[in-house]
Amino acid sequence: MFGMSHESYLLLDAVVTIIGLIVLITKFKVHPFIALIIAAGFLGLTSGMPVEKIIKAFQDGFGGVLGFVGIILALGTMLGKMMAESGGADQIAQTLIRAFGKEKVQWAMMFAAFLVGIPLFFEIGFVLLIPLVFIVARRTGVSLIKIGIPLLAGLSAVHGLVPPHPGPLLAIGVFGADIGKTILYGLIVALPTAIIAGPIFGTFIAKYIPGNPSQELVDQLARETDNKSLPSFGITLVTVLLPVFLMLLKTFADIAFAEGHVVRNWMDMIGHPISALLLALLLSLYTFGHRQGIHSKQILKLLDASLAPTAAIILIIGAGGGFKQMLVTSGVGDVIGHMAVNAQIDPILLAWLVAAVIRIATGSATVATITGAGIVVPVVGMIPGVNRELLVLATGAGSLILSHVNDAGFWLVKQYFNMTVAETFKTWTAMETILSIVALIFIMLLSLVV
Repeated sequence: MFGMSHESYLLLDAVVTIIGLIVLITKFKVHPFIALIIAAGFLGLTSGMPVEKIIKAFQDGFGGVLGFVGIILALGTMLGKMMAESGGADQIAQTLIRAFGKEKVQWAMMFAAFLVGIPLFFEIGFVLLIPLVFIVARRTGVSLIKIGIPLLAGLSAVHGLVPPHPGPLLAIGVFGADIGKTILYGLIVALPTAIIAGPIFGTFIAKYIPGNPSQELVDQLARETDNKSLPSFGITLVTVLLPVFLMLLKTFADIAFAEGHVVRNWMDMIGHPISALLLALLLSLYTFGHRQGIHSKQILKLLDASLAPTAAIILIIGAGGGFKQMLVTSGVGDVIGHMAVNAQIDPILLAWLVAAVIRIATGSATVATITGAGIVVPVVGMIPGVNRELLVLATGAGSLILSHVNDAGFWLVKQYFNMTVAETFKTWTAMETILSIVALIFIMLLSLVV
């Protein structure tokens, strides 16, 4: 079309669509949920997709995201509400402030997110820890962005670089890498990367974008508790970290027992993110509820009220998933990935580049990691001596770059932190890009010694 090859046209179509989406939201003030639906439909029609597949692709993407993320957000929000209402979040905030001091509390948030995020999906860690961002910001008067960016960096670094997160774990299978070495190298790369993209960058960008939190979310997640007797730090930590413990048990069971073993089957169910978060929520009904003197009827009202502020967030994330699926189904991701493979560059850099361009096109870190690994592995087979563990990390690092409007995480952060699209680009998108590039630098340096 227009004298261009099909591949070139698809690339131009994707660029025009994404620019149009940004213009709809920023200039014409169209609600992101509606704008994402319009953009997805436009891309489907103009890319040449059969009409009957356009709506189905959007529905599949919408449902695919909310089938997991929607449940996680609902359960995590309820748990966060119970923690906030009982004073548990206040207890953790006070402990962190005492331990690190007001001037270094952003470091506490990064380390907490890094440790908690190792066995957790990004979305789970986010909804578990986001109340702490609001309550620490309120108590200390420190910028919301200065505290929030380190938390996001800690969660995102382990999500992209450290198994058992799905992207790195599946890339290990594709490349035939050793899981133990990958975890070790991943931790070596992820920690300094999170420090640079988190506390260091967060402190810098907060000078220009301090953050203006939604009062509705502040009232819900960072409200001054009326309870004189807060739940203990230990009880609070046990309740919040129960999902972490259960998912670690699942990981150990997968290693220790053969597939089909009854113990492994049970732990796969109990340690599934949805089951683990549900069990933590049920525990919180006692530790944060009845134990703190909150009656059953009041607990029910709290849980009902907790879901209202997240309704718009869930819909926007679902629409982002639908838009992402339209990019995948239209073939944009495949076109960009295969173009990158033809470049004559170092295999580790190639793995990063392929994952990066697919991430930019599709908006999914996991899809970018898995697809990128599948595209690169035939090329790697022709080049002996390549460190396959570092290939996994390079693919994961590439999958983190330039989160923008086609990424559900972009909208999750934007809505919770009450930022404009431009502010989200300057904070979240910049932080993700720093994570990706700094991680690649550390991976290349590590390749010189392993």
